[in-house]
Amino acid sequence: MGKYVVRRLLQMIPLLIGISIVNFFIMYLAPGDPVLLLTERNATQEEIARIKALYGLDQPLPVQYVKWLKQVLKGDLGRSFVDGRPVLDHILERLPYTLYLNLVVMIIIYALAIPIGITSALKQYSVYDHIITFFAFFGQALPSFWFALILIYAVGIKSSWLPISGVGTIGISLKTHGFWTVLLDRAKYLILPVIVISLGSMAGITRYMRSSMLEVINQDYIRTARAKGLPENVVIRKHALKNALLPIITLIGFELPILFSGSAVIETIFSWPGLGLLSIRAVYQRDYQIVMALNLIGAILMVIGNFIADILYVIVDPRIEYQ
Repeated sequence: MGKYVVRRLLQMIPLLIGISIVNFFIMYLAPGDPVLLLTERNATQEEIARIKALYGLDQPLPVQYVKWLKQVLKGDLGRSFVDGRPVLDHILERLPYTLYLNLVVMIIIYALAIPIGITSALKQYSVYDHIITFFAFFGQALPSFWFALILIYAVGIKSSWLPISGVGTIGISLKTHGFWTVLLDRAKYLILPVIVISLGSMAGITRYMRSSMLEVINQDYIRTARAKGLPENVVIRKHALKNALLPIITLIGFELPILFSGSAVIETIFSWPGLGLLSIRAVYQRDYQIVMALNLIGAILMVIGNFIADILYVIVDPRIEYQ
């Protein structure tokens, strides 16, 4: 196991270097010139050349990449072309809001989808199973941005039941109103984004859980456990559930970058000040330093998520051994 972990960590190094190269060169192949953001509209060629030399943009791309990679390895993600602030400050400023939203979403999704999927598999072809299957397909087919706009119109504008943008009411704070008032206020702003993000993801995980459980409960060792006279709940909990969770663990590995990067479309629609909204604005403003930093962080988290999923396989299923 230890040798496998070390080997996987060493394999990550060339993989991440390759990802960083692709990330860097794709940004510079994108249309638009970041120098235009740093100069006046009527800037002369001399001024443009001076700005390029100041930021090292006049050097060959391989040289620029090496300099950028050295900065990244030191923890310096560069500065925003729009306001000149460090990119890391932008990310740390928005990260708590994205973590807050996506942690709530992940808890709700897995707490509901896993037991619903298991129950649907155990009651295959029943009325309950047909209803769950219908809503699972419906949830996956429903465009999240369209559903978000419908909720904004129906719940926020037409009836004014819930706020439709932001994270909290201005003026309500712990010092002036107390913990419970702040908690209820923040929860109101959280409801609509959580509903929209959770619906599609929960539908997909429910289907995965149902399919995985159906495959497991038809295995010979499950029939043997039942033939021994074990109670059904023991058969499901001790023999079937762990094996059925293996595909879900793979999905959890892919959820890690989403947890940190956020849902760009939903955050934009609800004006949620997280990393998703930051990335959309950075793309529109051609703030390539922020875009490259977010892409790189997402890629790193994807690699780490897959690595964590592989390790969790051993915990869930002791039959798996890594050499």
